[in-house]
Amino acid sequence: MLIKQSTGKVNKDVISQKITKVGDGPLLEKVDNDVTLVNQLKGNIKNNLSHSKKEGEQNEEEWSTQSENLKSVDVKAFRQYELACDRVKQFYEEQHEKQTVAYNIQARINFKTKSRARMTVWEGLERLNKLLDESDPDTELSQIDHALQTAEAIRKDNKPRWFQLVGLIHDLGKLLYFFDSKGQWDVVGDTFPVGCKFLKKIIFPESFKKNPDFFNPLYNTKYGIYSKGCGLDKVMLSWGHDEYMYHVAKLNSTLPPEALAMIRYHSFYPWHQEYAYSYLMDEHDEEMLKAVKAFNGYDLYSKIDQSYDVEELKPYYMELIDEFFPKKIIEF
Repeated sequence: MLIKQSTGKVNKDVISQKITKVGDGPLLEKVDNDVTLVNQLKGNIKNNLSHSKKEGEQNEEEWSTQSENLKSVDVKAFRQYELACDRVKQFYEEQHEKQTVAYNIQARINFKTKSRARMTVWEGLERLNKLLDESDPDTELSQIDHALQTAEAIRKDNKPRWFQLVGLIHDLGKLLYFFDSKGQWDVVGDTFPVGCKFLKKIIFPESFKKNPDFFNPLYNTKYGIYSKGCGLDKVMLSWGHDEYMYHVAKLNSTLPPEALAMIRYHSFYPWHQEYAYSYLMDEHDEEMLKAVKAFNGYDLYSKIDQSYDVEELKPYYMELIDEFFPKKIIEF
């Protein structure tokens, strides 16, 4: 309500003070938090409506069915590593040499003890846009373009909202590059187990001969430091954006196990494409493999030259982020 002087005129000084107070940080923060809460409630309502429509059906049907839009894609046009440029080959030579058990243990210690940055998920996506992935032979587009391409392809197929969000954030762990990475070799690229034999199903397997673990009798056997059927949860995968974002999402989100598996294993191509290291899997991994394979097509085959209007799509995905990340500010 506007306050008037005795003359009946509006007091401009009072209005100015009110505008100043509206602009204060605490009030803006409260409004921001209210918007986040509304988005979470809206998301819950949409999910409840979706579940009620499919009552009695398997929830898996919502995400595991094959995409009609991806069936026409020429899969042979992707991951052509024999034709990859020198930049890609040199990347994998460095990665395979330096991803040791010792390094992976230290990387996990660093994750648990270091504070890197505090920001929203969307701010993280914007920051990530400065990175060009040296391991990817399929695209030269920015990271946010690829994130939106993947998410929009999933959204177009009417997959669950959590699945769409995975499309948006699956590569967000590449923020590691701006924190305490040693280069790109411990951020991007295909992932693989360390602590056991490097299999030939891994891309450019010959380059592992420069890795000191290759000759270590503790690590170079079939099971290495693991045991048959121990489960992939107990296996150290090469440290990078998948493993990093998996731990961040596990700590900060309400995403289901299938979503977390998509994030953690989407670059573990020897496993989800070649079924390598299957002897380390347990029953839970068999179920998660279905989820990862359902996601992989969207991640890989949505890489086209088309880019989206970021500002136009931002409100929709901000709502998704608020729905599954209750804490607006995330410790990365």
